[in-house]
Amino acid sequence: MSEVLVLKLGGTTLADQAHVLDEVATVARQRPVVLVHGGGKRITEWLERLGVPSRFEGGLRVTDQAALDVAAAVLRGVVNSELVSYLRDRGVDAVGLSGVDGGFMIAERMPHLGLVAHVVGVRRDFLDQLLVAGQVAVVAPLARDEQGIVCNVNADDAAAGIAAGLGARQLVLMTDLAGVMDAAGQTLSTMTSDEAEDLIAAGVVNGGMVPKIRAALQALNWPGAEAVIADASDPHALTRALTDATFGTRITAAGQASRAAGPV
Repeated sequence: MSEVLVLKLGGTTLADQAHVLDEVATVARQRPVVLVHGGGKRITEWLERLGVPSRFEGGLRVTDQAALDVAAAVLRGVVNSELVSYLRDRGVDAVGLSGVDGGFMIAERMPHLGLVAHVVGVRRDFLDQLLVAGQVAVVAPLARDEQGIVCNVNADDAAAGIAAGLGARQLVLMTDLAGVMDAAGQTLSTMTSDEAEDLIAAGVVNGGMVPKIRAALQALNWPGAEAVIADASDPHALTRALTDATFGTRITAAGQASRAAGPV
């Protein structure tokens, strides 16, 4: 299992995420990092300006050609460049790319969502070359489907697919919630894959948290792997997600003994 850290950040403003990026700069000096980013709120803002309606199914954006054009411009052109520039200013050898570059994200179309694809594999050799060279890959969630058509990819799904493909020990999915809530509205500190499926089936977990948990489960195909869903607004969000067992929700495979988080 790899010590690569795969981290997913939302695509809000740099001001909202600067504290996490500063932590990324510190962690990247100790272990390889792949940073996957979203951009949903900013995509929606641009679509509204252009008069293009947004529609979601099961927490995922339905993407037609007009929406894809905007998504690609915002994700790869705006958000990705901002993150790479910020990290490079802090001494990180960050490299911006999308799943289209090198065809490193292997994806299959989800036809009911339009131009949206699900990650089913990665070109590990492509990413390994960057990581061995000490570079931090900053990934925009776009990929080609089976026909070579560029598609939008949910950022949580992209991060999970990369984590699974690299055999990463830790996947951290940052969100704007404290973690996964139970039926009483309390944050669950730990959860197995079976417990997660039960909460989804019971409707306790719904909306955008469903694809996030589905993504987390996708990454748990290596013994000892864990996925952490945590609140990005905490001043020490990444450090706590990696080291504090009381912060966020830790998801492990069914039957896997829970353990305290290890050191960064």
